[in-house]
Amino acid sequence: MVVHDTAVTGPHRSDAPPTPVREVEIAVIGGGVGGIGLAVALRRRGIEDFVVLERGNDFGGTWRDNTYPGAACDVPSHLYSFSFDHNPDWSQTFSTQPEIQDYILGVAERHHIREKFSFDHELIAADWDEPTSRWMLATTHGPISARLVVSAMGALCEPNMPDIEGLDRFDGPVFHSAQWDHTVDLAHKRVAVIGTGASAIQIVPAIASTVAHLDVFQRTAPWIFPRLLRNYSKLERFAFRRVPGLTSGFRSILYLLREIYAIVLIKFPPATAGLGLIAAVKMRIEVRDRALRARVTPEYRVGCQRMLSSNEYYPALGRENVDVVTSGIAGVQKDSIVTVDGTVRPVDAIVVATGFRITDSPTFDLFRGRAGRTLTQIYAEHGVSAYKGTAVAGFPNMFVILGPNSGLGYSSAIYMIESQIKYIVDAVAAVHNRQIASVEVRPEVQERYNSDLQRKMSKSVWVTGGCRSWFLDSTGRNVALWPDFSFRFRRQLSTFDIESYDVVQRAESLTAGVSAIPGSRR
Repeated sequence: MVVHDTAVTGPHRSDAPPTPVREVEIAVIGGGVGGIGLAVALRRRGIEDFVVLERGNDFGGTWRDNTYPGAACDVPSHLYSFSFDHNPDWSQTFSTQPEIQDYILGVAERHHIREKFSFDHELIAADWDEPTSRWMLATTHGPISARLVVSAMGALCEPNMPDIEGLDRFDGPVFHSAQWDHTVDLAHKRVAVIGTGASAIQIVPAIASTVAHLDVFQRTAPWIFPRLLRNYSKLERFAFRRVPGLTSGFRSILYLLREIYAIVLIKFPPATAGLGLIAAVKMRIEVRDRALRARVTPEYRVGCQRMLSSNEYYPALGRENVDVVTSGIAGVQKDSIVTVDGTVRPVDAIVVATGFRITDSPTFDLFRGRAGRTLTQIYAEHGVSAYKGTAVAGFPNMFVILGPNSGLGYSSAIYMIESQIKYIVDAVAAVHNRQIASVEVRPEVQERYNSDLQRKMSKSVWVTGGCRSWFLDSTGRNVALWPDFSFRFRRQLSTFDIESYDVVQRAESLTAGVSAIPGSRR
């Protein structure tokens, strides 16, 4: 790692005197699961000249930040972990946030990567500098120049605050589920929870018994399935630790069971009727009140929105101190919420559980590629898309973890992350070994890839199921999820296909007589 006394250039810079620039080969943005996995993979490949910038004060990302009551994962514990670092000591089938965060911290310590991370280090802007073929980063701790940049910020990093009239004038505490204010004691207070998604169905049961009254504001009812939750016995954990191959084998079984959902949701959506029957029977058993059951019955097919699992949510809604409000919110007063039907509901605290900004993330504004155009501008013109969810035309030497259409609606995101990490590390090695100045996916390659992807998506329940979800952008295209078996995604990213990229070689490699690379330009 080298420090040069050179000036930072680019449209975001001031006229201040030249500032020392920290120069690295690779800058990774984000210290969550993606950043940690990539750091481990780079070191295993013998690549040391990199830094991971994390705006928070420790590892973890989403799992560090989401500390709301009841926070847990809806993917089986043994599947929601790295393939290179199994955890035989998961306490239960679906782990809670504290246990997942402990696992993440343990991975970082076991693989000795802390020295590569700069915490409390936020990215302000990243500009592609054409003359030097490098990224110039402005950060809260000074400028950085990097040959390659990897965005590992993930999709769930920017909370989505709803635009509700008067919300900013409410006298009591207001906070998003991802920014839980633990200094606020909700016991014996009148509380409003806005939203009924994945976070809300965990928060509501966790606080319902302690608050004086709870209003749950529902825009769209979710389909909810039984949560097959149980503790692992000491004998099971002992076997996972001691029996060779047992953890790997168990992970494989869990993986295959989850892949069945791909058949139902993507390949043969009519089969969702069977899942709908399971969810409907569960609702009938747990929601005895007919009027309440009518309010919480979805009007779309199972799987169109994210499928949720809980054994406590419906019973919590049936408590005498809990109301499900289906009338829209007209506005917020200093001590109450007013719905469009004119009802005034007094509240002392408001919990906003409205998810994250996925298709319009403000992080898109941070990156300026060729001609100074941001990701936001590119996406506004061409739609939110990427090549293999990992590279974007117009942004040379930049890769993304969990980019467009790389999410899973049915299994572990870590599986997809590891697939992308393999691809990115191969790309890094190619840039180094072949003395490449820049690689950039060809626009026509990206366009063909996404046309095929959206063709596959068109038959999925996410598009045909009759709902509006956060999977979709403003035009109705699903730009969040992968429309196939996850092993096919991994197969696509098994090697870095440099022939799909425009390649510019470094000047020194040309003078040294390095042979041209397929797809390269001199």
